[in-house]
Amino acid sequence: MSEFTLPRTAVAFRLTASVALALAIHNAHAAEPAELPAMEIKGERLQQSSSVSAEELEHFQAADLEDVFASQPEVSVGGGHSVAQKLYMRGLEDTLLNISIDGAQQAGQTFHHTGRINVEPELLKEVDVRAGTTDALSGPGALGGAIKFVTKDPEDLLRPGEQVGALVKGGYFSNAEGYKANGTLFGRFSDDWSAMLMGTYQDQNDYEDGNGDTVTGTGSRQQLGFAKLVGHLTEAQTLRLSYERREDDGERNQRPQWVTSSFNPAYPLSSQRETWNLGYEFNPVESPLLDLSVTTYQTSNQLEQNVIGRWGEYEAEAQTWGADVRNTSLLGGHELTYGVDYRRDEITAGPGTNPTDKEQDGKVYGVYAQDYWQLADRWLLGFGGRYDTYKFNSADGQRFDETGFSPNASLGFQATRNLNLRFAHTQAFRGPQVRDGFKADVATIDPGLKPEKARTNEIGFDYSNGGWLLSGKLYRTDIKDAIADPVPRPTMFVNAGDLESKGYLVQTAYHWDAVSVGLSYHHNDATIDGEDLNVYEHNGLGTSIGDTWVANADYRFSESMELGWQARFVERLDSIDTGVGEIDKAGYGVHDVYASWLPLQNDDLTLSLTVKNLLDKQYLDHASNEDFQSIPGYDGIIGSYEPGREIRLGVAMRF
Repeated sequence: MSEFTLPRTAVAFRLTASVALALAIHNAHAAEPAELPAMEIKGERLQQSSSVSAEELEHFQAADLEDVFASQPEVSVGGGHSVAQKLYMRGLEDTLLNISIDGAQQAGQTFHHTGRINVEPELLKEVDVRAGTTDALSGPGALGGAIKFVTKDPEDLLRPGEQVGALVKGGYFSNAEGYKANGTLFGRFSDDWSAMLMGTYQDQNDYEDGNGDTVTGTGSRQQLGFAKLVGHLTEAQTLRLSYERREDDGERNQRPQWVTSSFNPAYPLSSQRETWNLGYEFNPVESPLLDLSVTTYQTSNQLEQNVIGRWGEYEAEAQTWGADVRNTSLLGGHELTYGVDYRRDEITAGPGTNPTDKEQDGKVYGVYAQDYWQLADRWLLGFGGRYDTYKFNSADGQRFDETGFSPNASLGFQATRNLNLRFAHTQAFRGPQVRDGFKADVATIDPGLKPEKARTNEIGFDYSNGGWLLSGKLYRTDIKDAIADPVPRPTMFVNAGDLESKGYLVQTAYHWDAVSVGLSYHHNDATIDGEDLNVYEHNGLGTSIGDTWVANADYRFSESMELGWQARFVERLDSIDTGVGEIDKAGYGVHDVYASWLPLQNDDLTLSLTVKNLLDKQYLDHASNEDFQSIPGYDGIIGSYEPGREIRLGVAMRF
């Protein structure tokens, strides 16, 4: 029987479903039947998480947010093209999540008809997805969960003993006749200091859907510049400084979330994200009481639209400044993390002649503590909480000040050598905060606005035996007094109602020799006051997603050749009641395949082939705006169909 241990690094379910699935599915390198290690609870987060690795993104030559989360059954991304893409976790929109990039929280929104998460997949080391149950370390306002994007360090690219290197990549996308170029330079100044520079340029035309129809307003040009410096000041101290700028420009529909129509023509639209991040770690091996981490950041999201012939240029900018200071102490059977964080948000908006005409700002002060206590060999208890104060000044001159506590508790039990059980309860509090930039001059705030409060309960298990893994969880999240400006009152932010998201997830995987297969099934019901959510009426809250199946298989011919397949099936939803009539969501199944070849028997040269939407399916993602066009008076109220078949060719050369 394995027993709990508390290592110096983070204590966690080291083999949660997600980690074991990653072992079973994505790391199929063994030349003999694989046996997963015995299940062992090791603490950090009893709440189950999943992750997306850089290797997975490289296999499918990920180009946007939808590609990043294609393997995650609890996460759906729709919209068709990058600017319109919104993320939904368990049916809840990303506005209800705490999302960070290297610790820099992404708060606020520039325009409600566009997505608010802007990332370059090439830059990512991993993505940590924590659905529903979070702990005190996940940051403020994590009503529906948290997502953490982590970028690469130069040391992730440098080989042992290597002082300098370069990586050049080129890619071609057949559907939109697009191409992508990426160059990265990385090196060591000394044994203690390293740095990297990355630049990316991507250009593509309007794509075609599975029916061969051109989807207008989807072409774009994207650019990325990134720099990171890492210094080991001493054996115990590490400093990280990074800067990132990402741009997206193109002719977009006035409301990018909907298709082109007589009332929704295309105009020039550009978006930019700029992020500075400074991190410091102090972790002396000889001191179990000291493991200090300090993060400071500044991030800016800008959107500019030129509605030619009407009101011309209109701009919005969401800026955030923040800091987090935390320390972890090992005390007997306890791993205790405690700290403080601060965030200041500001949104400005206005015409091109006066882009700061309207302003709203807010601050969040937080203090938190989280403990994981090894009660006995088979038992691990987690408990903690956050105390947050929200201060918000709206564009219409109102002031809000709210304070609340967010406790959590979890319990893990190692029933057998192969079976772990877990139970979790979390609460989350979020006061009024900055909202939509493009609505700053038209939308008011309800003077009686109340804070949002969430409760999540979850039970789950992980079982492994040889190369086989089975895991599952059952959950329910309730968010009281959710804030939004829903139809038919889109000009006032109010407490729109009580959200509920409930469902279950079952995952299984098997790894034998050079073959790995996996299958996941997720069922979710997302409602507000008992009514099914939909994108059009509940913008900023969530939508209804059909039962989702994700299947994948990988086969490694040799150390230099690998093939893989991934499919996502979403079941049909019929007779969804809305305020203007019933709508349906058609089901669909989409297949992607990849092949990766190292012709020189090492990674100095990599040739990649990916085929997205292999069967050329025409479909409207359930995370896109639903088709309301069957209802009189709602022509043009539909999201963009997703791209049809696309062949991606890639070459990567390392020097």
